[in-house]
Amino acid sequence: MDDLERELRDLTGWLEPARTPDLTARVRARLDVPAPRRRWRYVLAAALATVLVAALPPGRAALADAVTGLLRFSGVVVDTAPALPPTGTPSPLPAQHEIALAEAQRQVRFPIRVPARLGAPEHVLVADPDGTGAHRVASLLYRGGTVRLDAFDGSLDIVFHKRSLGADVTLTHVGGEFAIWVGGPHALAYVDRSGTERVATARLSAATLIWERAGVSYRLEGDLTREQALDIASSLE
Repeated sequence: MDDLERELRDLTGWLEPARTPDLTARVRARLDVPAPRRRWRYVLAAALATVLVAALPPGRAALADAVTGLLRFSGVVVDTAPALPPTGTPSPLPAQHEIALAEAQRQVRFPIRVPARLGAPEHVLVADPDGTGAHRVASLLYRGGTVRLDAFDGSLDIVFHKRSLGADVTLTHVGGEFAIWVGGPHALAYVDRSGTERVATARLSAATLIWERAGVSYRLEGDLTREQALDIASSLE
């Protein structure tokens, strides 16, 4: 089994069959479907991965081109179909506000790690609290807000929806674990706790690296090359 086949088989839990996106219906269906039925999705995804192994030429970059529908990874859905960029001024995430880093750590249920390559953040934001006041997302802002690291509980189903606008979407690694690189501008919208895509938050996002570490999902966005993003991601402390 070569490296590409091994990676595709490991990725079967994140591959979605190609179809017209209906984000709200999909999210709610996932929450309602019993565990035995969920296993069928992984069986189907495994079959799709087997087809891809046979069809793809060597090279991981071909993966995104072969998956014409949706790719779900670490709480983010990447829609590889072209879409118009958002217009106007996007609204902030639900109940988003600035807070000190130490206080932000007390208001989320996951560890907030700071990348050593960037140092202390200039601003820290938390957003989308539940009924107990625990926030769903913590964001660290750098370089006047042009570099942003979002962190959120990796057990959540979908938090962000990206429309790639034709940007290059490729598979890579952070610390030996799978990661996805979206190598160009793309529309980004927030998906609230009910599974509804909040169109008012949609904005044009820069190149982004998406990965997961110890149950926490991350998306690093900014004017960065893939190598720079991987270096920053590998420096989380």
